[in-house]
Amino acid sequence: MTFNGWLQIILYSLVILSVTKPLGIFMFRVFEGDRQPLQRFFGPIERLMYRLCGVDPSSEQSWQQYSWALLAFSAFGVLVTYAIERLQHVLPFNPQGLGPVAPDLAFNTAASFTTNTNWQAYSGESTMSYLTQMAGLAWHNFTSAAAGIGVALAISRGLTRRLRPEDPRTIGNFWVDVIRSIVYVLLPICIPLALVLVACGLIQNFAPYVELTTIEGVKQTLAMGPVASQEVIKELGTNGGGFFNANSAHPFESPTPLTNFIEMVLIFAIPAGLTYTFGRMARDQKQGWTLFAAMAVLFLVGVGVAYWAEAGGNPVVNRLAVDQAAGNMEGKEVRFGITNSALFATITTDASCGAVIAMHDSFTPLGGLVPLVNIQLGEVIFGGVGAGMYGILIFALLAVFIAGLMVGRTPEYLGKKIEQREVKLAVFYILIFPAIILGFSGWASVAPYATSSLNNDGPHGLSEILYAFSSGAGNNGSAFAGLNANTLWWNTLLGITMLGGRFLMIVPVLAIAGSLVGKKVVPPSLGTFPTDGVLYVALLVGVVVIVGALTFFPALSLGPIVEHFLARNGKLF
Repeated sequence: MTFNGWLQIILYSLVILSVTKPLGIFMFRVFEGDRQPLQRFFGPIERLMYRLCGVDPSSEQSWQQYSWALLAFSAFGVLVTYAIERLQHVLPFNPQGLGPVAPDLAFNTAASFTTNTNWQAYSGESTMSYLTQMAGLAWHNFTSAAAGIGVALAISRGLTRRLRPEDPRTIGNFWVDVIRSIVYVLLPICIPLALVLVACGLIQNFAPYVELTTIEGVKQTLAMGPVASQEVIKELGTNGGGFFNANSAHPFESPTPLTNFIEMVLIFAIPAGLTYTFGRMARDQKQGWTLFAAMAVLFLVGVGVAYWAEAGGNPVVNRLAVDQAAGNMEGKEVRFGITNSALFATITTDASCGAVIAMHDSFTPLGGLVPLVNIQLGEVIFGGVGAGMYGILIFALLAVFIAGLMVGRTPEYLGKKIEQREVKLAVFYILIFPAIILGFSGWASVAPYATSSLNNDGPHGLSEILYAFSSGAGNNGSAFAGLNANTLWWNTLLGITMLGGRFLMIVPVLAIAGSLVGKKVVPPSLGTFPTDGVLYVALLVGVVVIVGALTFFPALSLGPIVEHFLARNGKLF
């Protein structure tokens, strides 16, 4: 661990802090303002989209209507993407002549990109045509991110709106939230930054693959494609699917430390900005900064542990007469090094992004534990675009419920009482996540048709299984590697995992929003637990960690934790 390394981590944290307020204000004006910013330019595009879609922007929806709209839109997305993959061999923009995607892989990929997971059980440059990459996959990078933002706005409205008894119990309009997310937020950021990335060395073309001969006389195929446009939205939308199999470790996706830094900032930008947007909606900016502070604490602890573990080197090699001053460089790009590899791994698993610049399978046991735990905590450490916000708000409700038990009063959050219905829905949200991960991981650990895909046995093999289902249910999309997931069983079960991890958790969130939106705001009293101070930050962090630890610690003990002790005793992993 070096001063330069810590300086890079601190610089990154300060940049995220600096963009939180302006981006948060901008998004508040887009979604909650009386007049959206830059109306002369974006207004006609927005109105055209409403006319094409038959949407009345002045009409709002109940939580049931909002849910049905989201589910119908997502189901349509799965079908369209599946069809494009199966028919890509007869569609244009396929200069490589790639054939149709196998049915089970097409289902897995369609479910993956619809749910903002972007898990990839294939090599992008040898499987997907340019049209599939753009119309099938990058399209979802925009729409799935916009849907996540919509759900975050919906529960925020449920908590912050103060309605009269005669007012309708609505939480917004799904179609309006999605269209405004794309037109005002995602596209205006992506277009100029894609050009910046091209200027920094990312490729952007529709050229056929290049056949060349290396200096050593070896023939090699150099993949081409519209990479820069895919890269910027995959990071900004916390999607993570790589155009290339090596993802952001590929020099065409991130050629320099500067492009790497830009991409890391993009991953956290919107999730951080939404905390400030929430404070504006609550009419109390301290509420937003409290959520930001809880996320920041968990992020800094995670990156500190990952950096320490990777800088310390391989525990097995430490027993030998080998200098590991450079740290554990296995599976890492030299142009990024230990610091940025640990930082990127923490960011991408905090934010349910899934992009990688280093192979997590090659991390030390404790270094690999950090990304795994980040996902299993519910990916609320800034989290995915929208998903992190509504996830942390569920934990916020549980935290005030626990605080209410402590002071002997009905728990309140932003003046609204948290009662039996909301707590039941929040607990269902919390339990469905580990039920999917642990249930399917247990099945995969004993089924020969599942374990046959592993390249490692023992605790590391268990870690690979846990990581795969955690990544799928947490809609992260990164992989531990070492697992051949492109089989009928893995493609099917991981596809089901991703759909369940997305929609079985979104519907309870919207139900909570609908339950809270019409509640009367109660003035604070001496028994009200404050939710805007250091004490509440500590309570919120504690609830997130304890829920995750109690749920997953036994499984983690059999995976990366026992692997760490075996490595210290000289056993290879």
